[in-house]
Amino acid sequence: MSEEKHCNHHFIVPRRGLPGINGKLGNQSHVTVAFLGGSITEGAGASEADTHSWRALTGKYLQERFPNKAFTFINAGVGGTNSTLGAHRLQEHVLLQGGIDLMFVEFSVNDNESDREESIRGMEGIVRQMGRLSPETDLCFLYTAAEKNLSGSNPFNIAVHEEVAEHYGVPSVNFAGRVYKETTAGRMEWMALAPDGYHPNDDGHALYAGYLREYLDAELIPGASAAAQSSDILGLPALEEHNYEYGSLLSFRTGHGEEFELRKLAADDPLMNWRFDTEHLYTDSLEAEYSYTVTGQQAGLLLLYGPDSGIFEYSVNGSPYTAVNLFDEWCPMAFRPIIAMFPVQEQRQEIAVKVRITGQKDEQSQGTSLRIMKLLCS
Repeated sequence: MSEEKHCNHHFIVPRRGLPGINGKLGNQSHVTVAFLGGSITEGAGASEADTHSWRALTGKYLQERFPNKAFTFINAGVGGTNSTLGAHRLQEHVLLQGGIDLMFVEFSVNDNESDREESIRGMEGIVRQMGRLSPETDLCFLYTAAEKNLSGSNPFNIAVHEEVAEHYGVPSVNFAGRVYKETTAGRMEWMALAPDGYHPNDDGHALYAGYLREYLDAELIPGASAAAQSSDILGLPALEEHNYEYGSLLSFRTGHGEEFELRKLAADDPLMNWRFDTEHLYTDSLEAEYSYTVTGQQAGLLLLYGPDSGIFEYSVNGSPYTAVNLFDEWCPMAFRPIIAMFPVQEQRQEIAVKVRITGQKDEQSQGTSLRIMKLLCS
């Protein structure tokens, strides 16, 4: 092994490896690879996301390395979203596409940099959900660079994700660690590769793809005997008992709304971080109330928030109403998905939720409306 390869080795932690896809590369003609993450996975910063992002370049590498295989690549990156929503949208955005052989997971930049518990709930929920619904899928965690992930040898978000990876034997590739090493040694200027500090330009995406290719060059061995598969994941104790193993998105049609109307955003409405259907329930009426019931440990909403969104309130199982203001500095610019999570229940049970607008708004908002895209249940 070269000196440079040896120095970079500790940024790759192989753990259980990729036994499933190695077996499939040896004996099946079609392979499906999914990419679950935030805007960096989606391809933000690249001149053309579907050709120049690290995701697209990784797909190109796999197809060129295994020219006799037919590959399907699933882009399940959604900008500005964290592993909490990732666990809830996993089935709709990944598993409904069919059998998945390999899935890369990237949320270290978007997960909250102080909420260890929630980050574990999201990442562990993704791992356990795959172990339950798609046990033959190999997983690999990726850690991308941002200021908070370039703060030393063991940044908070990466350390938390590594807790989950180590517990379940998930391999990980630490892009941010490599970038930190190169920048502190004076061999790289990160802002030249990611002008906003987060989203790589074409050169930055190519750098990430090269780092991942080093791991895949060594790890992908078609026909290699499969070691213990992911099916034993559920035999391990959970790190966080309220993880999102059962996270899912549900249609708003499973609930009941009075004084709501069915809408979609118009073509000229500003929209970011969402490539999917914008159908939603809309209201700006104080007479409106939306109610739904799910069975699980926690309920929530996936809302379409934007320039005219107001303050809403919710009640769970008859509790007093609690007001929620999710309006932030991005809302005046465009509509985007934002999640509202309601309190965790002590045990899995029926959860009855009521939601209504308050008629109040953030001082920056143009209105008091509420838009419901999906229901969350775990």
